[in-house]
Amino acid sequence: MKDADIAYFRDLLLKRQDELRTDSGASAEKRKPVELDQQSVGRLSRQDALQQQAMQNAQEARRNAELKKIDVALVRINESEFGYCAECGEEIARARLEIDPTIARCVTCAA
Repeated sequence: MKDADIAYFRDLLLKRQDELRTDSGASAEKRKPVELDQQSVGRLSRQDALQQQAMQNAQEARRNAELKKIDVALVRINESEFGYCAECGEEIARARLEIDPTIARCVTCAA
């Protein structure tokens, strides 16, 4: 893979990593434990707050999983293994990497 392609994908991965971290910080307040004060909030409002918290926690789990995949892809870039299948060593199609630059296997090995 060409140096320009590697730089392109590194920038793409770093931008996505920054977006995910920004989103995580922005939703931190919504993931905090829900206060269950019987006097100030009704039962339905508490249920809604708990549901919103659960959705934010699930979204955070997805963000963390994607961040881990990005970290692995950046390590592969640093070790000059990015763009090559982790199983067979063949080059991964650029179109496949455009869809998901964290992919570590070619189409054949992924099947």
